[in-house]
Amino acid sequence: MNVFLDFEKPIADLEGKIEELRQFGANGKEGAKQPGIDIDEEVARLQGKAAQMIADTYARLTPWQKTLVARHPARPHFSDYATRLFADFTPLAGDRLYGEDRAIVAGLGRFRGRSVAVIGHEKGNDTKSRVKHNFGMAMPEGYRKVQRLFEMAGRFGLPVISLVDTAGAYPGIGAEERGQAEAIARSTQACLCVGTPFVSTIIGEGGSGGAVAIATANKVFMLEHAIYSVISPEGCASILWHSAEKR
Repeated sequence: MNVFLDFEKPIADLEGKIEELRQFGANGKEGAKQPGIDIDEEVARLQGKAAQMIADTYARLTPWQKTLVARHPARPHFSDYATRLFADFTPLAGDRLYGEDRAIVAGLGRFRGRSVAVIGHEKGNDTKSRVKHNFGMAMPEGYRKVQRLFEMAGRFGLPVISLVDTAGAYPGIGAEERGQAEAIARSTQACLCVGTPFVSTIIGEGGSGGAVAIATANKVFMLEHAIYSVISPEGCASILWHSAEKR
């Protein structure tokens, strides 16, 4: 099922008309067989119109609309990229100090035949998986797991690839009690100390220190309509105007 943002409503309406026409033709209704009416031709015309509408809409996105696109619920997440990019991907669990954090997935795999260390935030794609992965907001143990993988990559000479997609590190009391700020700082330091090639890509949101902690790389790339910021728009608005609504 397609998910459309508010500003995509005209596109959604047009897509709905296209689907109605397809169903009309597939059901073999009389109108589809009348002389002068070609369902396939009309569908093709509307598809062209929809493609142009999408191009025009995305060519003039506002900063807030870009943020919404970066957070789009149908946007591919770490697991989608890992499945398609890496062969023999094997996740490694735990920081060997406290526990496992599923908001960050770290492991080993092969990229184009070469062994690599892979790290990324996982947001999940439905309610159950989003709760399981804490919406991609990592705890201290997640960043300590990252440090563990960085150390392993350096020891065995493995290039590192990180895929960043988080609104930020988890700000809860438990995370603070377990040393969230220190874990982020040490993970960032570990990034700087990696002695092998390190490439990071912002695939959705790159939020604050939660993103920097796995994105301080030799090369940092961003996908189109991804965002990378020191704070979320809502958080910045809350500080400046005491209201997240003024984002």
